[in-house]
Amino acid sequence: MHELERNIDHVLLSEEQIQKRVRELAEQISKDYADKQLLLVGILKGSMPFMADLMRYLTINAKIDFMSVSSYGNGTVSSGQVRIILDLNKPIENYDLLIVEDILDSGATLAYIREWLSIRKPRSFKIATLLDKPERRKADIAADYSGFEIPDGFVVGYGLDYAEDYRNLPYIGILKREVYE
Repeated sequence: MHELERNIDHVLLSEEQIQKRVRELAEQISKDYADKQLLLVGILKGSMPFMADLMRYLTINAKIDFMSVSSYGNGTVSSGQVRIILDLNKPIENYDLLIVEDILDSGATLAYIREWLSIRKPRSFKIATLLDKPERRKADIAADYSGFEIPDGFVVGYGLDYAEDYRNLPYIGILKREVYE
């Protein structure tokens, strides 16, 4: 048993469920981008496991880049203030961007990223998210590729964290309330 597992209320999505769904998303993305210049943009740090698995399952060529943004700090609720910590390394005008995110929650961060990158005139802009929490949405944004729609609850594992912990769990679990309240 992983030492952090004692703080997990229950497993929401198993490692097997996640891998099956990521493979399905990769198949669809491979079809949709077959004749395009795909640039996967991972939003660090949470998207790292999802992006790594997704790109391994793609059957088409794709370039990758990363951005790091912050809107949470060490809290459990987005502050609404988005900061770009690491921007893209290359021009994006000739690319079809696919933003790869771990979770679409309030949508504030992704709405900000969409606005920030659209100014640079990518050929297209779409979003792939592993988890979607529509009941928490505040911004007018939706994922083009969504792994799982989940209920409201504080999720950790497979890249998702609480104060930088739990990212390395191979599944997604609900964190016990007493841990973060």
